[in-house]
Amino acid sequence: MIVGTGIDLVNIGRLKKILEKWGDRFTLRFYSRREIEYCSKKAVPAIHFAARFAAKESFLKALGIGIGMGIQLKDIEVINSPKGKPELVLHHQAEDIMAQKCIRHKQLSLTHTSEYAAAVVILEK
Repeated sequence: MIVGTGIDLVNIGRLKKILEKWGDRFTLRFYSRREIEYCSKKAVPAIHFAARFAAKESFLKALGIGIGMGIQLKDIEVINSPKGKPELVLHHQAEDIMAQKCIRHKQLSLTHTSEYAAAVVILEK
């Protein structure tokens, strides 16, 4: 049974400017080490950082909450399965809220163009 859906769209150019201005101060606050390593190895890191930011926001929307409502974005991690499928790995409060709400399954889809990155999250009991 679906208990929540979330979608988000991030302007890659805007995120690129944030990365240029704030660098590690931004990435270390909102991304896990694995995410930073993965994105930094790409030809255009901003695309991949933007897609992950969209995933984090989409997850919060699927839960029915927003930024600053108990879950740190860094605790919502996006990794790729061995076959390349994006997956959410949750830590700390994000994991606790999933357990409290008895949510057992989470689905993530990412996409991007040269200008925008988008993510959709579906949460299921």
